[in-house]
Amino acid sequence: MDVAVTGLGLVTPGGIGVEASWDAITNGKPTAAIDPSLDGCPVRISSLVPGFDADELFGARRALRMDRVTQLAVAAVNEALQDAGLDPRTWDGARVAVVLGSGQGGITTLDEQYALFAERGAKAISPLLLPKHLINMVAGVVSIEFNAAGPSLVTATACASGTTAIGMARDLLILDRCDIAVAGGSEGRLTPLYMSGFAQMKALSRRHDDPAAASRPFDADRDGFVAGEGAGILILERIADAQARKARIRGLITGYGASSDALHITSPHPEGAGAQSAVLAALRDAGATPGDVAHINAHGTATRQNDLAESVMLERNFPHHPYVTSTKGVTGHLLGAAGAVEAAFTVLAVEQGITPPTANLQTLDSDIHLNVPTTAVSTPVPLALSNSFGFGGHNAVLAIAPP
Repeated sequence: MDVAVTGLGLVTPGGIGVEASWDAITNGKPTAAIDPSLDGCPVRISSLVPGFDADELFGARRALRMDRVTQLAVAAVNEALQDAGLDPRTWDGARVAVVLGSGQGGITTLDEQYALFAERGAKAISPLLLPKHLINMVAGVVSIEFNAAGPSLVTATACASGTTAIGMARDLLILDRCDIAVAGGSEGRLTPLYMSGFAQMKALSRRHDDPAAASRPFDADRDGFVAGEGAGILILERIADAQARKARIRGLITGYGASSDALHITSPHPEGAGAQSAVLAALRDAGATPGDVAHINAHGTATRQNDLAESVMLERNFPHHPYVTSTKGVTGHLLGAAGAVEAAFTVLAVEQGITPPTANLQTLDSDIHLNVPTTAVSTPVPLALSNSFGFGGHNAVLAIAPP
């Protein structure tokens, strides 16, 4: 069963809002920069949302009660609901679900409060520690803020979390557990502790001399990913419901597939076996074949293992060479929010008939044989896939088509 996308909301390193974020993507504008909050860390590069002022958006008191991961999510939901023409003050909240993905939850709050604990002891800890830090609170706060009293949950499948959330939200609509689903993902600012963990794994780019060029998916000279923050929200409805209220349908979620590598805690299957299972499941769910796919938003992290495993899988299953893009060249890797943000980009690609470029790609790795554009391509996109793969072997794929 196809599900309609009636609203989009984005808060990304490319900018606040769908228009600014999509402009950065289609023009291939990298966002990675030296992050002063990471001084003293092995890697000091990140992609942050520019000009995000939570106190201005929500008021200081309201902002204080939310970790940054939740602030970003609430801002993206605001835009998505406005785009969908929905008013939480008038809807039947009992029929509205919230399904959001996050990889780390309120890590900023946890790190800040642990530093206080280490320095001054238990009495220094804020009573807001748990309400701000717990990973479920991303969805919990959104449900409170927007009068969404239906099912509310957070999916945590590492870097596949946002895609998993959209797939689960679609299932809730199909099962008639809700009439509207607020779906997507959010990830807050990366703390020095969190970033140091990635650095110790040798997963991050160390291109400190040229940080804007640090995130370079599929490039022969790539040396790791750039971590970032952001949020992406899709408003999902059954097609008949959207048509009944004369909503603009921006795209359709036509298929969802998920699998596990069941192999390694961090490394993907070298032949992309688990990823292939998710891709083919999404296509079966959509009633489509690999030959129907015109565009793939790849997971494309710019790590050697991920890029090679994904490319081998795509070469094997899509011999007609559809356009393959990694938008992480612009945004960096938004971790638990990546899949949701990239799903929104894929909706825009099929809606507008624009395949975005992969930023910073100068020389395609000689072991990768994909059709990866370096400038935006205007062409109809009758069917696209959005791929997300995460630590622990989590794989999630969405099939997306124009209305």
